[in-house]
Order: sequence, then structure tokens, then C-alpha cells
Amino acid sequence: MSKYRIIMDGKTYEMEIELIDENGAEQPVIRKEQKEIKSAPKAPAVTAAAPLEQKQAATGTGAVLAPMPGTVIKIEKNKGEPVKSGEVVLILEAMKMENEILAPADGTITAMNCVAGGTVAGGDVLFEVK
Repeated sequence: MSKYRIIMDGKTYEMEIELIDENGAEQPVIRKEQKEIKSAPKAPAVTAAAPLEQKQAATGTGAVLAPMPGTVIKIEKNKGEPVKSGEVVLILEAMKMENEILAPADGTITAMNCVAGGTVAGGDVLFEVK
């Protein structure tokens, strides 16, 4: 069993590590040196993800297509309701991620082609704004 001490943000943490083989038998640990390392951890690089690009139907009708297959988990706006450009209309869960589907322009929801809890295929028309 090997003991390690880690100092992070001025706090000391100790741990013991036991090396075992695939049969669960303890393996001897050969330690050549012991070092105490004092350094500040590097801040993780965090970048903001760009909003999911949404495709508009080529007809120019304001139809919004599902960017990928998924499940509609929440509908924020219904048929007949006014929306502003960039406003969240529904939330689509795909690959364990929640994607906000936004209104492409100011207008009124003229068609809602999905329901909360329903699944959609990539390219399906989710709703239309006019």
C-alpha cells in the first residue's frame, strides 16, 4: 500500500493506494522516492458552447426543423401564441442533452407539429412561425 499526500488550495489531502492484480491479490509496491508537491491547480479551460444552429425550411415559411432525433420534453409556446426572435419555443432532449429550440423570427406560432413527451426524427418540422 502506498501513501500519497496532495496539497491543493492550501489544504492537505492524504490517500492510500493499494495495487492489486486481476485476481484481487495485493501486489508489492516498490517506491523509489517520496515527493511533496506544492502547486496551485490549473484552472480548467471552460468555453461556452454556441447555441444549437437551427435549420429553416427552404420555403421561407418560418418552419423550424428538428436538428437531430430526440424527445420533446417541454413546450414553452403553443399554436396561436406570439413569439420574439430567439425566444425558446420548446426543449428537445437528444443524446442526454437538453437543446433549446428557438423562434427564428418575430411572429405567431401557426403550427405545432409535436407534443411534450413525443419523439421526433432529425429534419422533422417541429413548428412554424409567421
